[in-house]
Amino acid sequence: MSQQNYGREAEATGWTGWVAFAGVMMIIGGTLGAVFGIIAAVNDNWVVFTNRGAVSIDLSTWGWIHIIVAAIVVLAGFGVFTGNILARTIGVVVAAISLIANFLWLPVYPVWAIIIITIDALVIWALTAHGGEMRRTY
Repeated sequence: MSQQNYGREAEATGWTGWVAFAGVMMIIGGTLGAVFGIIAAVNDNWVVFTNRGAVSIDLSTWGWIHIIVAAIVVLAGFGVFTGNILARTIGVVVAAISLIANFLWLPVYPVWAIIIITIDALVIWALTAHGGEMRRTY
């Protein structure tokens, strides 16, 4: 359904900057996730030394999961710039997961967690309330 402008062009709000920020962060985060996934897939045997011994872990499956999820996040990041509803939904889900994860990290890194929680909340607001402003009507 198109919005009627009565002869004037629709004005974008300042929140489109936050929407663009969300898209850029999704692209960067997805790219970093893909790099982590590639490292885990290639270096599939990982040894963790603890006080009680060594634990050997196979990371190849975990790496491929990271690569697939990262590719989805990167594609959704590009989709956010077009105002695509599916891309915005993926962005909201990713930001919500990040917000919850950082809430759980509050006792460990309180300042960092509060900063990330705030950014995630702003990104969720921008994508849900103003993400459609990124669409161009021709």
